[in-house]
Amino acid sequence: MLSAASWAKAPERAALRPFRIYAVTFRGMTDVEKGFEEYFASRKIPVQIVYRDLNRDATRLGAFIQEIRATRPDLVYTWGTSVTLGIIGAQDEVDRSAFINDIPVVFTMVASPVLAKIVPDTKSSLRNVTGVAHVASTEAQILAMSAYRPFQSLGVLYTPTERNSVVVVEEIRKLGHTRRFTTVERTFRLDTARKVTAEGARDLVRELKAGGAQWLYLPPDSFLGTIAQDVIIPAAMELGLPTFASTEQLMQAGALSGLVGRYYSIGQFTAHKAEQILVHRQAPSSIPVETLKRFSYQIRMSAAEKLKLPPPLPMFNYAELIEDERGRS
Repeated sequence: MLSAASWAKAPERAALRPFRIYAVTFRGMTDVEKGFEEYFASRKIPVQIVYRDLNRDATRLGAFIQEIRATRPDLVYTWGTSVTLGIIGAQDEVDRSAFINDIPVVFTMVASPVLAKIVPDTKSSLRNVTGVAHVASTEAQILAMSAYRPFQSLGVLYTPTERNSVVVVEEIRKLGHTRRFTTVERTFRLDTARKVTAEGARDLVRELKAGGAQWLYLPPDSFLGTIAQDVIIPAAMELGLPTFASTEQLMQAGALSGLVGRYYSIGQFTAHKAEQILVHRQAPSSIPVETLKRFSYQIRMSAAEKLKLPPPLPMFNYAELIEDERGRS
């Protein structure tokens, strides 16, 4: 890894070609990438971005790493916890030879970079990496839920093979001890090849409700995001179980409320960190890992009406009230 001093002394880059960025996404293009690209355009920074999509298949990571090593881009962009860990490895990884460590990496959409062992501390990664976390603190989300509707039991449904979800659920359990609430947990089922499946997902929601859950918390879980709108949230609505979204995608899927960061803004903030590396020649280890300064507390009024759970009056002073575009309830 280049030290901060040697990085700063690197020769000025010839302005004859755009900066080359190798971007690995987890489930295709999102508004994060739109914000990322448009930041460079607005700043008139020439970039050439090559996109590769994991499509939730971790077996593709090896080929991506080989291509990165062969093409030697100026920067690697990784989307999500699974992709980031697959490209750079955990910060305490003993054998680093299987991962990218000699090319700057900027990650985005990582819920808990410290708990996921991507970085030892948000102040410095101590290696060739920096990035952006995309969710509000778990404690802030718990407080936001309880401000809407106090609870003693929280339901959580998540994918056991997604590290980002696992670490968030671990944090929720700890908060449950200090804030005196219990968690009712269910995980999506895995098939014989250990791939997550939507089979029985509605039944899992029913089990959470039967177990006493007063809220269904929707964690930053990529698989959950693919079936939230058509399966999970409708099942919860039928049972009268309010849902709380941790991400903009889950809020758009129909959740009752959520404390969320805009994907587009996350992409712009990630590009700002990339600019610090590419243009201003800062060492990634000297750039803190951060999240957005502001999150939006959103409430879907149609869901509130159907559930007969109107938000407390003070919330109208600061919450963003969402109206369904297609009359979804």
